Formats: sequence, C-alpha cells, structure tokens
Amino acid sequence: MPETFSGTEASDGVPHPSNPTQTLPQALAEWLGKVDRPGDFCTAGTCDLPAPGLAVAGVGPIALPLIPLQGEQLISVAEPAPFGRGTETLLDPTVRRTWQVAASKVTFSGRNWPQTFDAIVRRVAAGLGIPGEITAELHKLLLYGEGGFFREHRDTEKSDGMFGTLVIVLPSSHDGGELVVRHQDREVALDMRPQDPAEARFAAFYSDCRHEVKPVRSGYRLTLVYNLLNKSSRPAPPIYDKPRDAVSKLLAEWGERDPIKLVYPLEHAYTADALAFDTLKGVDATRAALLVAAAEQVRCDAHLALLTVEEGGIAEHVVGPRYHRRHWSDEEEEDEFEAIEVCERTESLSEWRQPNGYDPGFGTLPLDESELVPPGALDYLDPTEQAFHEATGNEGASFSRTYRVAAVVLWPHHHWMKVLNQGGLGTTVPVLTRLSRAAGADRTRSEWNDAHALADVMLQSWPRRSRNVSAGAVPFLEALASLKDTDSIVSFMANVAAEGFFGRADAAAMARALRLLPSATAAELLTRISGGPGSLDARAALLAQCCDQDLTQAADCLVASLPEAAVQSNAFPRALRIAPAIVVDIVHVLTACAPTLLDQAIQAFLQAPQHWDMDGVLIPAALEIGHSAPRLKEICIAHLIARTAQPLFPPPDWARDATLSCRCGHCTTLARFLSDPTAETWHLKAPEDIRSHVQTTIANSGCDLDTVTSTKGRPYTLVCTKNRASYERRVQQRQQDLALLDRLRR
Repeated sequence: MPETFSGTEASDGVPHPSNPTQTLPQALAEWLGKVDRPGDFCTAGTCDLPAPGLAVAGVGPIALPLIPLQGEQLISVAEPAPFGRGTETLLDPTVRRTWQVAASKVTFSGRNWPQTFDAIVRRVAAGLGIPGEITAELHKLLLYGEGGFFREHRDTEKSDGMFGTLVIVLPSSHDGGELVVRHQDREVALDMRPQDPAEARFAAFYSDCRHEVKPVRSGYRLTLVYNLLNKSSRPAPPIYDKPRDAVSKLLAEWGERDPIKLVYPLEHAYTADALAFDTLKGVDATRAALLVAAAEQVRCDAHLALLTVEEGGIAEHVVGPRYHRRHWSDEEEEDEFEAIEVCERTESLSEWRQPNGYDPGFGTLPLDESELVPPGALDYLDPTEQAFHEATGNEGASFSRTYRVAAVVLWPHHHWMKVLNQGGLGTTVPVLTRLSRAAGADRTRSEWNDAHALADVMLQSWPRRSRNVSAGAVPFLEALASLKDTDSIVSFMANVAAEGFFGRADAAAMARALRLLPSATAAELLTRISGGPGSLDARAALLAQCCDQDLTQAADCLVASLPEAAVQSNAFPRALRIAPAIVVDIVHVLTACAPTLLDQAIQAFLQAPQHWDMDGVLIPAALEIGHSAPRLKEICIAHLIARTAQPLFPPPDWARDATLSCRCGHCTTLARFLSDPTAETWHLKAPEDIRSHVQTTIANSGCDLDTVTSTKGRPYTLVCTKNRASYERRVQQRQQDLALLDRLRR
C-alpha cells in the first residue's frame, strides 16, 4: 500500500482534559474509530522497475537511468509544455519551464511493464481510497532540465471521468524537482528522485489539489504523466480534518501522568520485511497517516513497530469431546493439547520504522498494557505461532505461543529519552555513544545537550542488580569522557559506584573518567567508593587504576574494610571469593600511595586464613608481586619451609586415617577396617541405600580407598581396597612446594 498523507512511567488512568470521562488512550481510540474509509487526497510510493522498454518516436529506445545525451535528444523532438488558464492554453517560461512529448510518440515494450504498471494503479486506487477499478491514460512524457519547474496550479479535466493525476518519475540522475501537493490547509512535499537505478517513484492526487514542481537544480527529471479515470463516478478526496485536529488537540494535552508512549495496533498483518508506512493496507494506511499528520502539528514523534507478545504456560491433554472455536467435536485425534494457564508473558516492540522509511535503531523496547490504544487492544488477537510440548520427567505438558501485530507508536518529542530508557542500557548506550561522537566536547552543539540529558535519565534508573559483577558501564563512561561531561561523571561515581554497583571490568573506564575531574573531587569520590558497599574485588581494582590520584584516605578506607570484606552477611553484601588479583591490587595501591598501611593489610590477611588462603591466594599473589611486599614474601617462604620440613614416608602397613564424618554402624565398621594394619580389602554386602551411604562417607572424609561394586549375588557387594592416595598427594605437594620456594627466593 502506498504512503498516504493525513494531515509518570505508567498511566494512572487519569481523565483527559478534552474529555474528562476518558483517559488519553480511550479518547484517542474513539477518534480513530471514526476514520473508517481508507485513502487520502494524495498518495505516493516506490516500485521496482524491471526494464520497461521505453521508446520515443524520433529518438528510439530510451536507456534507463536516463543519460544526459538522450536527455538532449528528447529535447530535440519535444516542445515546450504549455499550461491552462481558464479556457486559454498559454506558454510562459516564468510559470512553467519543461519539455513535453505527446503520448502518441511514446511506446512501451517488454513483458514486465504491464504488470508493474497495473500494480502501481492498484496501489494508487487504494491510496486514494477509491473502491473498484480505475484506469490510467498516458497524457504526456515530461522532461525537466536544469532550472525546469512548474508553479502552483490545478490540473484541468482532460477526459471524461478524469478525477486525478498519476505521476511516475523514471530513473534519472537529478537534484531538485520536488513535488508539492496542497489540499485545503494541508501540504505534502515529496522527493521524487528514485534512490536506485532499478526503481521508480510515483505519486497520485485528486484533480482539485493544487500542486507544483520545484526547480530542478541539476540533471534531467524524466516523468510520465497519466490522467486517472473512473467512468462510473467522480470520486472526491476524503476529508479528515476534524479527526486530525481532534487528535492533534489530544496529543497537545499529553500530561505527565499519561503513559510515556501510546501504542495503536493495526488491523492487517505485516511481516518485518514489509513493514513501512507506504505498505500499510486499507484503513490502516489512513489512520496511520492521520496519526503522523496530527503528531507533526504538536511536536510528537510517530513510528511504526512490530508488537510481539510471547506467552508460555501449562497445558494438558484433551480427553473426550473438545470444544473448538466453531463446533463441538468428538472425533478422536492424537496428541491433542489445550492451554490451561499462562505462566509467563512478555510484550515488546521492535523493527522500528520512521515515516521516511528509515530505521531509527531503537532495538527492542518493552510495552506496558496502559500504553495500548484502546485499552485491552490485544485481548482478542489470534496467535501467529503456537506449539505444545509433551510432559518430560518432572515437567508437565506446556505450551508456547507468539502474537505479532504492527502498531503505530506515538510519544511527545520530549519523551524520547524516557522511551529509549525503557529498553535499558542495551538501547540507550548506543544512542549516547552516537551523540557523543557527533558532539565531542562542544557544549554548544544540540547533540551535546541531548547526550547530557540522556545520561541524566539513564543514571536515574541505572540497573542495580548485583554488587559483585560489572555494571556494563564501560561504553557509558567512555561516552561521558568523550563529552567531557564532568557533572554526569560525578553523578555516576556518587550515585552508582559509591553504592557498589560496579565491577572489576569497569575499573579502567572509571579511572579514565575520574581523571577529567578536579583532583580534590576525584579524591573525595574515591574515598566514598573505597569505603562503600562495593565488592572488594571492584574497589581494589579501581584504586589500582588510580594510583596517580590522591589515595591517602581511600587506601585507609580500603584497609579498614579488609577484616570483614570476605564475611558473608545480609548487612555487608559485598562478600566474594577472594582471588590473588585482589591481594596484588591492594599491595600495588599501598606500596604506591600508603606504604605505612601495608603491614596492617598483611595482618588482616593472616587473621582470616579461611578467606585469605595461603596456598590459593597469598602465595600466588606473592609470586606476582615480587619484591614490592617483602614481608608477605617472607611469610609465604616460612609457610613452605615449615611444610617441606615435615617427615615424609610411605605408609609401613595397611593402617589408614580412620577419621570419618559419620558414626553409624556401617561407618563404624569402616573405621575399624581403616585402622587395621593387616587388612587391605573390605567387602560390604548390603542394599543399595547402605552402599551409597558408605560411599558418600568415604568421599566426604577423603579416605584412602578405591571402591567398586560387585554384582555377583544379591544384594550387591561394595568392595573397598586401600591405596596410598594421601601419601602420593603429599609427595606431589612437596614437589610443588620446593618449586615455589625456588621461585620466591629468586
């Protein structure tokens, strides 16, 4: 369908000023419901143009796109185009400057042209809202050269039944030549230049519409002009001024307690590939065009989007007769299911299109039920896709289904940041990045102010999910650094980072942003962050990246938090698994900025060995740190020397450690077996639950036993055989300790 032209976070259901008995979605739905006829005074579109085989008498075949040489040849067989004034036909280059070739001299060949032309005429009829068939009669071939134009005029009726004009601009390289069509107080300006060598642009309008062709600035504009005929009636353009003005008034009164955006689902089905304003069908096209025209009058934004609803839930097999949509049926069908309960439902908007056809890059945005026009607009949709899944394991039968419908989405222009923010950082960060690249640090540019305002909106709703993971702030901070937006940087540090919502991966970008602030401001923020509830991993990593800053107070706060940094509690939610990198960062910060605190930090490590594990944390950290923390290295060396000094002999007999985690009768027998220096194997003939329990005790206690189940006889027998696993582990540990000692002593 061609393009037609008509002129709080969630709604509280507040009455609208224009109609105190209705909310904004209800009032808008009522006015749109009054537009029940498709069509408008003007319609336009683009079509693919397989080689039409155009020929002109006196010139021969015309190559498309038109080349300048053939433009000159056409002028040689053409004549200046006149215009009508009353009953007169006049030539006046100050009113019209173009060349015309009579229809009798123009012929078409090629098998594709008839189908292409018929499709254009059908789209024109639909776009103008004319039921039944219309015909198009070639009137002239027009050629506008550089400087060519046609001032505002109305077309005269050249044939019986003529009600309008169709213009097809063929592929040619030119600039300018826009078509402007006016009807009553409305105006549409159309860029008729084909964007591809294999396409044509067309426009059609009623005869009583005033229109003009703007001057061609360069090249040639090659145009076919047709008279549109309807022998059975004289259709007139539909008038939607009243609903358009009413909708404009509604949108102008959009209040802060109304929804952030409004979503009007359309009636016809559209795929993502075919979603565009100029492909809408029937009354969808008219209502969408009316919304676009009304929105433009009051500085609202209008877009097309694909609305998707995903549902999932509980299903069950259908037993016996089942009620179908239209009738009862007791026919036996295999694997019939029925949806019983919806457990999950998501609603989203994607595949965005602007009125000019471009994708604004909004990604996927959520939909709130309060934004629907009318309320409950999705209640009677049929699923686009539906699938049932049989029960598996502990899971019962389930279903999943998808609903898809195109929708016009509106919002006041000043809401655009709030709308994008509904999509989260995945939507807003790319937009902020584009704005920052366009503006740089130039605060006089509108993009800079937009970026600053968008950053403020993002910070007000920054996701606060976990203090132990990255907040995904790197591209956000990089954009702020590019803008040199120090106010937003301070806001992020004070309201996000100081609350602990950042991770190790964000540290480097945070440090780069902090360097743009005055030293005193950066030092104060770092002190707040280092003493805040963020994870120790993130705080240590940040300070390690900021050793060029004044960290005197920040380092003191960091060291003071060490005794409880690994303690898991609701009151102190920054607990995490201690890793060697944390020790490395802490030592790096203290040796560079607060060396007097280093011994205090090491003492904190030693006082909580269950968290600051010597083998898993401190020794690996000491190896990486090298000579920066000699006391830590000495402590690690002493630990390894003490362990390697312990005697190491293989077991002289079959006695093994008998310390077990269970004292039941079977495990007590197991302990006696482990202590026996003469017994190598033990057979436990018992039911499966007893054998499984004993095996669990063996695993939990680290017994030096190999186990295998013998399936001879009933019940089965668990065969336990002693091994030298503990001794072999100590041998391996000794080898590792000696190697570590050698590395630490270098």
